[in-house]
Parts: sequence; C-alpha cells; structure tokens
Amino acid sequence: MILVFGSINIDLVARVAAIPRPGETVLSPRCDTLFGGKGANQAVAAARASLPGRVAIAACVGDDAFGQTARDNLRRNGVAVDFVAASSEPTGCAFITVDERGENAITVASGANAALTEAAVPASAIDATTVSVFQMEVPFAAALSVARRVRNAGGRVIWNFAPAPAAFRASDLSDLIGTTDVFVVNEHEAVMAAAILGRATTDIEEAGAFLSRTGGGICVVTAGARGGFAFHPDGRHETAAVAPIQPVDTTGAGDTFVGILASSLDEDLAFSAALGRACRGASLACLAHGAQTGMPTRRQLDHSA
Repeated sequence: MILVFGSINIDLVARVAAIPRPGETVLSPRCDTLFGGKGANQAVAAARASLPGRVAIAACVGDDAFGQTARDNLRRNGVAVDFVAASSEPTGCAFITVDERGENAITVASGANAALTEAAVPASAIDATTVSVFQMEVPFAAALSVARRVRNAGGRVIWNFAPAPAAFRASDLSDLIGTTDVFVVNEHEAVMAAAILGRATTDIEEAGAFLSRTGGGICVVTAGARGGFAFHPDGRHETAAVAPIQPVDTTGAGDTFVGILASSLDEDLAFSAALGRACRGASLACLAHGAQTGMPTRRQLDHSA
C-alpha cells in the first residue's frame, strides 16, 4: 500500500511569453484552474500507475469549495481520501506562470496544508508493506514523525526534498535522510542538501554519492533531459534515460517521477527498473498542460517501455 503524506493545492495557471522578472508585469490571455499540490500530484501519479486500491493520501484541505473539488478529483483518480481532514484555513493554492518553452515559476500559499499533523494517519494505516511518500509542503515535524512510524513498522520511506527550504538546519536534514530509504532531489536540491550537510560541490554525482553515504539509503537525482541518477550507499550508481520530447509544460514532471517510483517499489520491481519507469513517466507528463493532466496511466507506461 502507498501512503502519501503531503499537500493538496488548487493551481491557478497563467501562460505567458516569458516569466516576469522582478518588478515586471506581463499579460496572460487567461487563467486556468487546475488540481495540484505535491502530495496530491504524487498520489495521482502513483494511483494511475498502480493497480486499483493501492494509494491513499493523508492531507488537510479547507472547509471550502476548493477543498471539496480537490477531494472529488482524488477519488476520481483512484486515491483514497479517508485521511484527508478539513481545516478552518483555506485550501492551499499555487500560483503558476508557464512560459512558451514550458518552463515554470511557482508561488504556493500553504493555507490548510500548514495544519496537517501526524494524527491524520491512524496506526492501522501503517505496516511492513507500506511505501510512504513525503515532500516539503507540509509541516516537517509532522512528516518526520509519520516517516519514523513507517520505518519502525518495517515499511519504506521515499522523501522528495522539494520545494527545498531556503533555510533548513543540518540536524533536521540529518534526521530526514537518516529516516529515508529513497531520497529524491533535482540537481539544485542535491547541491543544496549536500551543502547543508557540509559538502560544498556543484557536481551532482559527487553530491548524490555523498548524500547516499551520509543517510545510508539511496539518493536519486533527477536531471531533466539528462534522466535520473541513483546512488547507493555501497558506492554503486545507475542511470536511466528519459524519452526525447518537446515539452509542453514541465509542471508536475518531478511529482510524476516520485509517484511512479513509489508505485514501482510497491510492486517490488528491481530499483533499476523502477528508475527507468519513473523517468519514462516523467517524460510523458510534460506533453500536456497542468501538473496532473499529462500523468500517464499504467497502460501508457507499459506501452512506452
């Protein structure tokens, strides 16, 4: 069973010729309202790639229209919402600007996501078969508490260090990676995490290997068109390529990668196969607008192999 502990947002998306610089105003022909939040995105990606009934999310939304539609969307995508609580705070929103090359800039208003606690996950939801997924859009202390419960039960922990906090204590990062089986970062996040722990480098392979040795788990570095790199604590490393595509919108590609990786590990695929499947899925996700719209189904993943 896959348990995602994370955020649910409504994405407000504007498409522009170029992402505005500080102090600059640009015009967009329209604003689209889409479903997002790294937790919700990863849950949807995992559910689409999995057999039915394998994914649940623990999260918090507002007692408002956005919260209800977000729950309904998760149910339609096969994600169980029994552990989604309601808060007096509004449902989280993300304000996303996408340029004509498909690159994006995102600002997140946390809202109800900041009210999520470890109490959202009952003891019955965790056992030795649990594959849990975490990100950085909900309170860290609550996420760490749930991750430790999963590890203590014999389950596995996948932690996506995104969005990487501007200020994060070395002691907290040590606790995080020490509780994590698979630590997933992009190139910027890998370098940043290594620096927090005292290793200054701009080389993602050096950073990934260092983080793996330090935490004792696998560190996965996603590198866009260069694919994915996995570093194991025993010194082994492996790579997986992405499909050559012309991206329409890269929003949600990283979340798609994490969700499909979780799905693959839940099915006990070899790690190299799981890495390749996640890279293929992230490529496919870039072919449609919106974080969740292009996330591939299990059938599409199988056909792309």
